Amino acid sequence: MRATIIHAPGDIRVENVPDPKITAPTDAVIRTVAACVCGSDLWSYRGVLPVAGPQPIGHEYVGIVEEVGSDVSTVRPGQFVIGSFVASDNTCPVCRFGYQTSCQHAQWVNGAQAQYVRIPLADGTLVTTPEEPTEELIPDLLALSDVMGTGWYAAKAAEVRPGSTAVVVGDGAVGLSGVIAAKELGAERIIAMSRHESRQKLALEFGATDIVTERGEEGVARVKELTHGVGADSVLECVGTQESLHQALQSTRPGGNVGFVGFPHGSQIEGQELFFSHVGLRGGPAPVRAYLPDLIDRVFGGRINPGKVFDLTLPLDKAAEGYKAMDERRAIKTLLRP
Repeated sequence: MRATIIHAPGDIRVENVPDPKITAPTDAVIRTVAACVCGSDLWSYRGVLPVAGPQPIGHEYVGIVEEVGSDVSTVRPGQFVIGSFVASDNTCPVCRFGYQTSCQHAQWVNGAQAQYVRIPLADGTLVTTPEEPTEELIPDLLALSDVMGTGWYAAKAAEVRPGSTAVVVGDGAVGLSGVIAAKELGAERIIAMSRHESRQKLALEFGATDIVTERGEEGVARVKELTHGVGADSVLECVGTQESLHQALQSTRPGGNVGFVGFPHGSQIEGQELFFSHVGLRGGPAPVRAYLPDLIDRVFGGRINPGKVFDLTLPLDKAAEGYKAMDERRAIKTLLRP
């Protein structure tokens, strides 16, 4: 099969590799209908995270079940499925608390930018759609595999409530999905922080009520100005840098909450800053599996259209161009069709 391999920073190739096989009775192999490039993939592409020799890449996927192991009972060949970037059994105590990405038997899914992918713990990881989706729904459903679920977790972790004010730090696919989530959870005012016109336009379409173009201390000051000097009830931090995390904390009112889902790189929280802020902080890898049934219903019901974050669609063999376009900010998110 054809699969995307990262050899070194900036070196993405699509190569012939062996087809995946069932290696455990709880596995499934799916034929990938669509995959995509994640903002977190760019950290390896840019050399921020080390690349230890050629390795498969990609963790967002939708597809058709091709084969299942002998212990798999909830999915069968021919079904259209969506899964999380972390495989989970969905039955352990941690999963039952709703944190499947910390499952006691968790396995990271990798190599999804390919024609086929093996999914461990298929019963707990894969969720079927109520019917085979139309082509128009494929991007929306693919977004649920990571970015929409991650934006949803950011909003839930920040405790967005009906009538509240939310700030979204970050205008990538996760941040834009966070705008959708804040809107769906009832936020009355949603302040999106963005410097890019195309992303601002999409944020407004998704439900943002205000756009803040300033960053850092100037951005904090603008948020305080918009909230009468108090700060926001909920802030969704969707970047992961020191500046974005500090900006999120400073933009939150005392007693408010920050949901941080941006993959952290070079960011630290100073103890006294957090102590005296009276701000609640929760984040981590999003438990996408917990939200998939609800989000699938919202997509099929036409309530949300997160697939609009895909502004570049390429065949799998052009994956390198998709990475380059995102790295140069010519694309928000690249969808790949095997």
